[in-house]
Amino acid sequence: MANFRDLLSAAKSEITEVDTGGAAARIADGAVVLDVREPDEFEEGALGGAIHIPRGHLEAQVENRISDKSAPVVVYCAGGVRSAFAARTLGELGYSDVVSMDGGFGRWKDEGREWTKPASLTSDQKIRYQRHLLLPEVGVEGQAKLLASKVLLLGAGGLGSPAALYLAAAGVGTIGIVDMDEVDASNLQRQILHNLDRVGQRKVDSAAVTLRALNPDVEVKTYDTRLDASNIEEILTGYDLVVDGADNFPSRYLLNDASVKLGIPVVHGSIFRFEGMVSVFDPRGGPTYRDMVPEPPPAELAPSCAEAGVLGVLPGIVGSIQALEAIKLLLDIGDPLVGRILAIDTTEMSFRTFNLKADPKNEVTWDNRDTIQLRDLDGLCAPWLGDAEH
Repeated sequence: MANFRDLLSAAKSEITEVDTGGAAARIADGAVVLDVREPDEFEEGALGGAIHIPRGHLEAQVENRISDKSAPVVVYCAGGVRSAFAARTLGELGYSDVVSMDGGFGRWKDEGREWTKPASLTSDQKIRYQRHLLLPEVGVEGQAKLLASKVLLLGAGGLGSPAALYLAAAGVGTIGIVDMDEVDASNLQRQILHNLDRVGQRKVDSAAVTLRALNPDVEVKTYDTRLDASNIEEILTGYDLVVDGADNFPSRYLLNDASVKLGIPVVHGSIFRFEGMVSVFDPRGGPTYRDMVPEPPPAELAPSCAEAGVLGVLPGIVGSIQALEAIKLLLDIGDPLVGRILAIDTTEMSFRTFNLKADPKNEVTWDNRDTIQLRDLDGLCAPWLGDAEH
């Protein structure tokens, strides 16, 4: 039976090896970097941007992690042995441009080349987020990014309830909730953050209890206040994005103007009877709420849910989609609903997408952010832009 040296020699005869300098040159040209060490080795340090697949899992996982088999790949381990076997395996799987880095991470590090300490999770977190970690688009790095993210929810009602629950379950590290209402028995048909025992409690307090019980990783910040021109900038500052569950036009316009001024994306959702809508307003890269609704409709044409009713499950659908869009933005994956409106009709179970373009008459834009003046817009929803003298 051939000994290990013979096996290694045979493997190396079938692959291309490069030294650390050659590997660095290929990486600089855009090669995929593949680390085949064990998890504990990887957590101690790795090349920047490396995809981590332990050698024992290579055959099962690599095609999901590196889909382009013609892409140049630099594979490395601790010293160059496991990477040689891995490079041969990749060749057998159809990868056509693979090299093994001789000397491995040990030599790379000894030569003083750049490396990083990858994101890591606790053992409990690895169990909690296991299904996320299996997704190549998330993984440990993406989950760590979620844990470091901050999302503000405007409203702890019908839309805020499912959005908050799924964001907390996903491990978004900081969730802020703005709401100045208290739990009423009529809320419980759709506002699943709350329950019968909490009728009469402040909604933000009830929401915080639910979310903290769901996931202790999440820090919940509560703002039991009316969002207005005097506090909106202070509240929004520091958050990565806002999930909008407001149920009135003045709040939506005020939120729009503040988010444009601060450059914070807003995941908008609205519901009415059996219909819902979701869009993403990114002031730096797409149209905003004022591009969709330049002026508020007359009050008689915009009845509230309290007046017109709403199917209880509908906000669960819309709020869940808002949470999904928020996670896509935080992880920079997929194609968020920027410049698009998703319209949902549950009576016929149809999902239609419409394009949304910037309104050339809209002056509340990212380019004009320094001139935007925030003010309460009750009954006065036209934009107001000033200058340094105001």
